[in-house]
Amino acid sequence: MMEHNMLIDPLPKIVYVGGEPYAINSDFRVTIAFEILMQDPEIEDAQKARKALELYYPVIPYDLDAAVDQIMWFYQGGKIYRQEQARRSGALDLADRQMIYSYEHDDDYIYAAFLSQYHIDLQKVPYMHWWKFRALFHSLQPDVKISEIMGYRSMEIDGKMTTEQRNYYQKMKDLYALPMPADEIEKADAIANALMNGGDLSGLL
Repeated sequence: MMEHNMLIDPLPKIVYVGGEPYAINSDFRVTIAFEILMQDPEIEDAQKARKALELYYPVIPYDLDAAVDQIMWFYQGGKIYRQEQARRSGALDLADRQMIYSYEHDDDYIYAAFLSQYHIDLQKVPYMHWWKFRALFHSLQPDVKISEIMGYRSMEIDGKMTTEQRNYYQKMKDLYALPMPADEIEKADAIANALMNGGDLSGLL
């Protein structure tokens, strides 16, 4: 796989698996669906892999491992070094990473940000390459709402802040917190009930 430069290289609509070209579904909506899929705790990993292959490839390659590698290369915008770093750190598991945005839950904020900053109505765009969408999303101005919300979610509250600041940022974190998966909510509720009632936590942790 080659490092890709958006300024001089055409945006890919095919990838090479085992030296053979395969069409890849390059519209931004496909990769958004992929990311939502990867973060769904109710779908098993084997199913996720199969569904991802079906999302991206009109014709699925025989070499499935290499096909998945090409999906990750495409997902990360053709930046090989980022993929290698992510593999070493285990960050390719999209379900486990710290989330500061969600295409599923922040859809209205993201839609409004593109409309406000770029005058792009994502509902009316028949096609946009994922890498174009990705570049635009990463370059949203700090004054659009989704950027503000991501700032709150990623902010570390520490002792250097005043009490007023800590209270304010914690309030914002709570206000814009992404919902936990249902099983995590049930687990948290069970832990809270056990703590309040002096129950046994051993089966919950």
